[in-house]
Amino acid sequence: MTERPGVPARDLSDEELERQGVHAHAMRHWVFLHGTAEQFRTHTERMLELEQEYLRRHPQRTWQGSGGEAATPSRDDRIRDLVQTFSRAVTALLDEEPAPAAAAGTHRDPEAAQVALLQRFAEAPGGRLHKLEAHQLARQLAPDNHLVARLYRQDPPLLQAEKDSRVLTEAGRAWLAGHAGALSGRG
Repeated sequence: MTERPGVPARDLSDEELERQGVHAHAMRHWVFLHGTAEQFRTHTERMLELEQEYLRRHPQRTWQGSGGEAATPSRDDRIRDLVQTFSRAVTALLDEEPAPAAAAGTHRDPEAAQVALLQRFAEAPGGRLHKLEAHQLARQLAPDNHLVARLYRQDPPLLQAEKDSRVLTEAGRAWLAGHAGALSGRG
């Protein structure tokens, strides 16, 4: 693949600009649901850069430019839009509740991380979480994805996939009961 995210959008050929724009929009859903905060930020910046360059080159192809040259956003309007977008992002971050100290960072002890993750499954109705919720929990609680993968792959598995759900197995419940002391102080 000839993806060149480091090349400024202004320096891309028309073909490459359009290709990267299509790719950015196709990836948006995945980055939104599964990406890290840094990946989401980087993706958003790049997608906006590509869109702004496309609009600059081809205003007549978008709804923003459908009214002709007079409707093309001015430099000041584009700056105003970017500042408003930045302001909304900052406000959203400031409005977020800080994560409790126990859940904010990853557990340093792998066993405690596994216990914390399996405990969250045990607390869920039927020991079942939607796959996206399970993925987010795993990112919050486990130090690395290999630790989580082992929960699915060991014999017998402690977690299993069932369509769009991830489920705590009976072996997982038994393992959790035997390791409950690894997560002291959880309330």
